[in-house]
Amino acid sequence: MSHHDVIVIGVGLAGLVAAVRLAEAGARVLVVAKGIGATHLSPCTIDVLGYAPERVDHPLERLPSFLQERPGHPYGAVGAEGIVDAVDWLKAHAPGYSGSLERNFLLPTALGVPRPTAVVPATMAHGDLRAADAVAVVGFSALKDFHPALLADGLRRLTPAVEARPIELDLVPAGRADVSSLGYARAFDDPDFRARVVTHLGLRLRARERVAFPAVLGVTAADAVWTELEGRLGHAVFEIPTLPPSVPGIRLHRVLSDALRRAGGTVRLNVVATGAEHAGSRVTALRVRSGLRVQRHGADWIVVASGGFASGGLELRPDGSARETALGLPVTGVPSHGAPRFAPEYFARHPVDQAGVAVDGGLRPLDGAGGRVYENVLVAGATLAGCEPWREKSGDGISLATGYAAAGEVLGR
Repeated sequence: MSHHDVIVIGVGLAGLVAAVRLAEAGARVLVVAKGIGATHLSPCTIDVLGYAPERVDHPLERLPSFLQERPGHPYGAVGAEGIVDAVDWLKAHAPGYSGSLERNFLLPTALGVPRPTAVVPATMAHGDLRAADAVAVVGFSALKDFHPALLADGLRRLTPAVEARPIELDLVPAGRADVSSLGYARAFDDPDFRARVVTHLGLRLRARERVAFPAVLGVTAADAVWTELEGRLGHAVFEIPTLPPSVPGIRLHRVLSDALRRAGGTVRLNVVATGAEHAGSRVTALRVRSGLRVQRHGADWIVVASGGFASGGLELRPDGSARETALGLPVTGVPSHGAPRFAPEYFARHPVDQAGVAVDGGLRPLDGAGGRVYENVLVAGATLAGCEPWREKSGDGISLATGYAAAGEVLGR
């Protein structure tokens, strides 16, 4: 049986942040995960606090009263100062990110809906809708996941101060008829394709227009691609996230995964955590399954960052109960048997919305009576109870801050 200082379950933002911080501090870290994590689905803008329930323009200013109103929220285990430290850590490891908790950006979605977010890739920052400059929304006829006319119409209706118009380019990478966002991103890594875009687009732009592209401006060197396009077009350029796969998410995943490898950490994918062995209140080993093979890995600490219901870190059973799937930790916030779990309206508040694993101030899991389940298990990210990330626009902020704080708990011991 192998032994590690820390095993991290999950390779999304929370898991990677915890693993990188620990490995860089000298810990022997093993990351196990079923798949690649939610980074490939998320735009990977750090939405710390967008609504509470009104739109939040200054997250750092709003956080103290927000936490008073929601004492069980995951941010309560971290605190505003801990969120600031986590954001600073991310910006140091991913230098292409800009922004702070002082003031939210207001960026457009692919439907033209204004979305508040705190820390974003520099390639998106010029999309802030508080600026009144006109916007030319550029799309590609072969890219079915991004519709410039729909986006421009949404901007005109929802942000009347911003004049928006669509431009569609008939450019297809390598002559292919059906190309995904990732296919276009790989094409933008090619200088020849970028030159073709500039040639086709340059004469169609108007004075003082910002130029919005789908978030496909390269995979390996997006900052350089973005800088080159701004220089050659003579206009401010910004990206807008598309449907998955998320190219900005893939970029951030690569940055953090590379940092983990450089620090000596190990990642094993296609591995399912199936339970733990323990002595009293401490987990001594994690059982994992890869295919038909079951292995045991000893560890001094376990960080559970395997996600919520959407990613399989939590599951609802046929009898209506819920379970955390890796270690069998108690799940709180699930209505009792026979009580409604979901409201009829999709965007309504659902009784099960805040379900997850409850933790104490050190991110250790709690049972139904409020006692610690294990002394050396920490929980981070979407597995946590007490929040509504999609409604609060806080998902990646929670993952970043709690992943960072979980590593800090281990290092402090």
